[in-house]
Amino acid sequence: MSEEFKNITIDNIETEHLCCAIADKKHQCGVGVKKQWLKERIPEGHVFRKLDAKGKVFIEYAPLESAWIPVQGDNFLYIYCLWVSGSFKGKGYASALLEYCINDAKAQGKSGVCVLSSKKKKPYLTDKKFMLKYGFEVADSINDDYELLALSFDGNKPSFTESVRQMSVSSKDLTIYYGMQCPFIPNCLEQIKNYCSENGIPVRLIAVDTLEKAKNVPCIFNNWAVFYNGKFETVSLMNEGSLKKSLGL
Repeated sequence: MSEEFKNITIDNIETEHLCCAIADKKHQCGVGVKKQWLKERIPEGHVFRKLDAKGKVFIEYAPLESAWIPVQGDNFLYIYCLWVSGSFKGKGYASALLEYCINDAKAQGKSGVCVLSSKKKKPYLTDKKFMLKYGFEVADSINDDYELLALSFDGNKPSFTESVRQMSVSSKDLTIYYGMQCPFIPNCLEQIKNYCSENGIPVRLIAVDTLEKAKNVPCIFNNWAVFYNGKFETVSLMNEGSLKKSLGL
C-alpha cells in the first residue's frame, strides 16, 4: 500500500494539495498560510503524509521537542492529526498511516509516539479507541477528560507541561488562542472577528506564533483553544454558527 502515499516536501509543496481544505473555497486563503508554516517546519523533521488522491486522507506529525503543543518529553514523535474521511474510510488507510509513523519513530530510534485525545470522542481529536488497538496508553490527563496517549518503546512517557493545568485565564472576555497550522483557522478567525464586532462582543485573539508560546499555553492546545468567562471551553475550531451555539453568544 506504500506506493499509494506521498510525503509533502519542500520540492513538491507548491503543487500538492493539503487534503483537509481540498474542496472548500472559503478556506483556500488558509492553504497558503499553512504551506508557509510547513516550509518552516519540514526542515525540523515535520512530516505530512497523504494518500495520493483527491481526498482527506493524511497524517501529520513532528518531533515532540519541536511540536507546537504544550507537551513535554524526550525523544518522542507527536501526531497532530490523523484524518480519513468520506468514501476513503474502511480501506485500511488510517492503519497504514499510523503504522508508517510508528515505524518511522522506531527507525529514528525514538522512545515512542504520542497524541492528544479524549475519553469521549471529540471533533478535531484522534479517536482513542483506534489508538488503543495499537498499544497506546494514557500517559497524562487533564480534567478527567482530555488525555495524552502514548505508545512507548522503552518505558519513558511524555506529559503535559505545567502551564496546561491552569485551564483558565483571568479575562472574562471570549479568548481564543490560535496557531496557523490548520488551513481552516484564517476563515474561522475572520468569521469570529466580524460577528463579535457586529454584536459588540469583546474578544481577545492571541496568536501562538512561536514554539515557546505553544509550549506554555494555559490549557490543552492543538492549534486552537477557546475560553469564555475565564473558563476553558474547547479545542474545536469555531465559526460564527458554532460560536453562537456553543457559547450562547
